[in-house]
Order: sequence, then C-alpha cells, then structure tokens
Amino acid sequence: MWASSLVSETVLQHCSQDVVLHDSAVMTLEDVLAVFESASNETRIVRLHSGDPSVYGAIQEQLDWCVVHGRDVEVVPGVSSLAAAAASLQRELTVPSLSQSVVLTRLAGRTKDSMRRGESVAALAATGVTMAVFLSGARPDELQRELLDVGSGYDKSTPAVVVVRASWPDEQLVHTTVGNLAGAIRATAATRTVLVLVGDALADSPVPVRSHLYSPRHSTTFRLRSLPGSTTGRPSRVRKPRG
Repeated sequence: MWASSLVSETVLQHCSQDVVLHDSAVMTLEDVLAVFESASNETRIVRLHSGDPSVYGAIQEQLDWCVVHGRDVEVVPGVSSLAAAAASLQRELTVPSLSQSVVLTRLAGRTKDSMRRGESVAALAATGVTMAVFLSGARPDELQRELLDVGSGYDKSTPAVVVVRASWPDEQLVHTTVGNLAGAIRATAATRTVLVLVGDALADSPVPVRSHLYSPRHSTTFRLRSLPGSTTGRPSRVRKPRG
C-alpha cells in the first residue's frame, strides 16, 4: 500500500512482479484495515509512507489494529521533510542564543477538532523558537496571520523558508520573511507537500554565539577544559576499558 499523492512511483520498481498494489491515496482507514484482515499471518504487507511515518503519518490506528489482532509489525523510520529541508538549506535549526527548540505543528483547518486548546500556530508562535509548519500550504494568508498574531515571538522581518517537495528532484527552496510569507507560498503554485520553516536560526548569517559543545573553555565527559593561556589545550581524556 502506497500513497501515489506523496510517494514517487519510481519506488515501485523495487517490487516483485507478483506483488499486489493498493493506492492508499484513494483509501479510507477501513479500506486499509480490510487489506490487513484479508491477508494471512504469513503475508508480508508493506504500508509505504512518505518521510517519517511518526509525524502526521496517521499510523497509530493501524498499529493499534495490529496489536489487537496479534499481527507482528515493524516500523521502519524514515527521513522527515524537516530533516531533508534542513540538509538542503545547510542550516542548523537549534542555534545558541537564537533557538534551542523546534516546534512541529500545522494549521487546524478542517481537522481542528483533533487539535487541543493551546496548540494553534498563533499560540505556539509566542515561543519565538524555530517552527516547522506542515500541511498548511493551501492557506497562506491564514498562516501568515497566525504567525504575526498578538503576542507572537516573530515579526515581519523574521526569516522564513518555504520548502516544496523536500528531497525530490524538483525541490523548491524559497527564502523569505514572515511578512512576505503568504506571497512566497503562492508564488510556488504548490498547495500540497509544502513545509514552512520560521525563526531566527534560518538567517543566512554566522552564528552569534559559539556553542559550548566544542569550546576549549568547557569540559565534557570526554574532554578537559583548556588551561588559561594555553594554545593547544590539555590532552583529551582517554576512557580506559573495563575489566
């Protein structure tokens, strides 16, 4: 089972000739579970998701069915569009003094009943940290409005990037600001497979504060702090084997 709306048809080249294909883009959960139920315990079923199935993959209901019916199941992790986008941008999303957190969210839209109170984009924008907004490309004006709502940690000049079809050959990366975000999304002509990244960590500039991780002035479990005035630093700690 694969979603033709999200997964490249080229992956089907890896299927054997006798495989039975189902396009989940036109299936309901009941249709998916009916395939599970009609198959014997010895039948191998691949439920092929795009990106990381743990993020907006709607897999929990399928996993719950497998548990109830005693079916063995394995979840193979995938690369999320967020990780793929950050790699293409060559930007770290958690930069010292700018953002040490990443919020993954989406606009409520038609499925607002599944959103808890306080989970709106406007509410989360108050943190001002790096934000990744999924599944919201079809409502650019609403997204921009919520990002700039009263109490937001962003302003019109906050960096933003519109990522369309992350990691695909036709990937689009559009650098913009929150104040120009709606127009930038519309300019891509995309409404699906759109990821919007927002936050100061996305600015195309050197980091303002050096990380402690590799600073000679800070020690770690594996490395001692350099002595004052030293140019080479003290030698690294060597972990002795046990036994």
